Amino acid sequence: MGYSVMRMTKVLLAVTLGALSALLFGNPAWAHNSLTGSTPEKGARVAEAPETITLRFLAKVNAESLTVTVTGPGGADAGGGAPRVKGSTVTVPWSPGAAGEYAVAYQLGSSDGHPIKGTVRFTLTEPAAGATAAPTDAAPTAAPSASAPAAVPTGAGPAPGALTAGEPDDAPVWPWLVGAAVLVAAGATGAALLLRRTPRP
Repeated sequence: MGYSVMRMTKVLLAVTLGALSALLFGNPAWAHNSLTGSTPEKGARVAEAPETITLRFLAKVNAESLTVTVTGPGGADAGGGAPRVKGSTVTVPWSPGAAGEYAVAYQLGSSDGHPIKGTVRFTLTEPAAGATAAPTDAAPTAAPSASAPAAVPTGAGPAPGALTAGEPDDAPVWPWLVGAAVLVAAGATGAALLLRRTPRP
């Protein structure tokens, strides 16, 4: 009887571990990386511009597949150099300027070949130190003569090469963690019940 219980316990544990492996590693959410947080946070309103922008990911980031762009009000380039990668954390230098909305667009590769991309937007409520005010329509310095054609104002367009990525396409991973915990608990409970019902010699 003791041998049979031991065997059934091993089978139950093997089934539980197999289901757990299928849940964790067979799910696409575990096959590629995802953003877990940032500084400033998404939608934050900050009065003082931080020295750098920080992006935190679920897994280690491959620096070779990473691209990050920072744009400010009106699509102006607000980048400050190449991002620095340390494990799952990316530090992004930037050049804060006028008050307004800033967008940090990122894209990186993943183990399953699926590109991960998204945008973190936050608002700078006060202009950075030494920043010039946002451009406004300047008054003409002199009235144009009858023979001279009127000057055509040149509007600032969006910065070339800026990513137009939407929200991250990664699914949250916490439901899978809960499912994994339930499977482990079920396996342990089943094994305990089998051992408890075994008659002692």
